[in-house]
Amino acid sequence: MNYRLLGNTGLPVSEIGMGGEWLENKTLEECKAILDTAHDCGINILDCWMPTPQVRMNIGKALMGHRHEWYIQGHIGSTWQKGQYVRSRNLISCRATFEDLLRYLQTDYIDLGMIHYIDQEAEWKRVVGVNGEGSRYLDYVMELKACGKVRHIGMSTHNPLIAKMAAESGIVEMILFSINPAFDMMPPTDNIDNYFVEKYDSQLQGRIAPERRELYQLCEQKGIGITVMKPYAGGRLFDAGTSPFGVALTPVQCLHYALTRPGVASVLAGYGSPEQVLKAVEYETATAEEKDYASVLAAAPVHRFDGQCTYCGHCQPCPQLIDIAMVNKLYDLAMMQEEVPASVREHYRALSHNASDCVACRGCESRCPFHVAISERMADARTLFK
Repeated sequence: MNYRLLGNTGLPVSEIGMGGEWLENKTLEECKAILDTAHDCGINILDCWMPTPQVRMNIGKALMGHRHEWYIQGHIGSTWQKGQYVRSRNLISCRATFEDLLRYLQTDYIDLGMIHYIDQEAEWKRVVGVNGEGSRYLDYVMELKACGKVRHIGMSTHNPLIAKMAAESGIVEMILFSINPAFDMMPPTDNIDNYFVEKYDSQLQGRIAPERRELYQLCEQKGIGITVMKPYAGGRLFDAGTSPFGVALTPVQCLHYALTRPGVASVLAGYGSPEQVLKAVEYETATAEEKDYASVLAAAPVHRFDGQCTYCGHCQPCPQLIDIAMVNKLYDLAMMQEEVPASVREHYRALSHNASDCVACRGCESRCPFHVAISERMADARTLFK
């Protein structure tokens, strides 16, 4: 296993890490088998955003005797209320759920205390306060660091503009951010027929959305470490039928894509079995040919983009203020599961404007370079998340 420093935190984290979400609904025995396999493979960083008491208890028991060998990302604001996950900035619920996290994990500190899930500017301003003067929530986060219950402060977001604000704020030391080719790439021209005409370098810099490229460069320059969520786009990239590229990528190729972004220290893939852990760590012994995602994407059939959302954002602005790309992303993630995951449903619910606000004006469709039937997708999302 290779290890990278997580920005200026100085923490040497395994470049293949672990996202804990797939541990939900696992028995203690299943959870322990997955974590033991990860530990044996050299994985040393785990994200535990889930507030569900049972999964936290299972993780704590599974890590017993090895807690000091793991760096844990624990989220402040991911709360458990009336039997369900609720994102909150309420000091009482945040404090209670964070103390529960320490108790269930049988530890007295969290390595990376995460400001949980901020995707909108209004929410960021509520957290940092007016003119950067802070908020009761942020004061609590700082209090946790001051007393040693949190060693470093981080933040989770899917929005590159919010991530950039956080990186420039001086508040956070690292960011948990969603990175994969589908989320990163946009056409360099509105003419889809020209999408693959140009030759690009191995980093595919010419096809990465400018705001995301700038974020990665900024984080590298400032020493803001990045850990990666959603590296496989929920498994969508493994199937040519669901991939927006019309070709399938392997786990190794997806991991290599994320690990070649500036500022990235670790990719936190989710594992539902020990076998999936072993599949991910094959990256450490993979050949250059096995890691090569660029030639696969360069040979992708152009027509397969047509009608599929790549979350490029060209559809904006929306007169109803809907973040169309985010609604589509959450809809696609939900459709990959037999049941809508609670986290995806809550992320959708947290949007200030969602598919229910769509009036089917279709102005967005006239701007979409991929001819996505956006109004129909908004109707489908409205039904799915009802």
